[in-house]
Amino acid sequence: MNLVCGEALFDVFTASAGRGSRLDLEAVPGGSPFNVAVGLARMGARAALLGGLSSDHFGQHLRQLLQDEGVATDHLVTFEAPTTLAMVAVGAAGSPVYSFRGAGCADRLLDAQHLRPLDDAIGGIHFGSYSLITAPIADTLLTLLHRECTQRLISLDPNIRLNVDPDLERWRERVEAFAKHAHLIKVSDEDLALLYPGTAPEAIAQGWLEHQAELVVLTRGGEGAQLFSRRHGQFQAEAQAVQVRDTVGAGDTFQAALLAYLAEQGLVSPQALASVTAEQLQAMLAFATKAAAITCSRRGPELPYRYEIA
Repeated sequence: MNLVCGEALFDVFTASAGRGSRLDLEAVPGGSPFNVAVGLARMGARAALLGGLSSDHFGQHLRQLLQDEGVATDHLVTFEAPTTLAMVAVGAAGSPVYSFRGAGCADRLLDAQHLRPLDDAIGGIHFGSYSLITAPIADTLLTLLHRECTQRLISLDPNIRLNVDPDLERWRERVEAFAKHAHLIKVSDEDLALLYPGTAPEAIAQGWLEHQAELVVLTRGGEGAQLFSRRHGQFQAEAQAVQVRDTVGAGDTFQAALLAYLAEQGLVSPQALASVTAEQLQAMLAFATKAAAITCSRRGPELPYRYEIA
């Protein structure tokens, strides 16, 4: 089982222009960790979500959706605080632009006292998105990382959100703190350009491989994806040709596909990941690229449903 850590929220899209001054909105469940957990479940892998949920109507709905998808909810903590709303505008190229209403909301309130011992069923822990940086959950997750990094497979997707916290230096510090202990890192070229302007993404990937990482996967949007392996060198996957509706949730689907493939292959531990073959890496990268393309062909974070691993 993979324990996915971080936020669950609602993305609020402009559905259509209403009559007169009215603007019709559509609220869609989301948040990068929520999407990864649901994506794992839909791909046949066991998943649980760790984080804070509101007791409000939105939070209750998120919990029910997770349960309906088969995501374990026993690591969620309920708070008497609102659910974060992410206002989403989709640009001309299909890329989302976010504006968050989240200060003081439930997904940020998880404290170290809420952490429980993990049983042996949890082989991997995934971290990512703004829960890496918003207090107090950021420090809570760092505590969990330090506690578990020698016993579980640690994966990371930074998923930078400067409209949550614009402090790039703080983002760099936090990403490096997690990357130093992660065994699998997936990152977009856009995130690396924000974090390390003027530095070649390949150099960053190679630097992370000098710590605990066995694999670093770099996604490049329409240019496909590149995988860097400590033991097997580099691999490339071309982007799948699809009619792009938008790219909301594509990176989360890609991340879920990586983890689902590893689970299907029985590689959910640091020791097992070190034994991965070149053939498995090529198959994993191709699977994740294809799954992300399916998401790009749909509106909003509509993850592949019961997408089977070839």
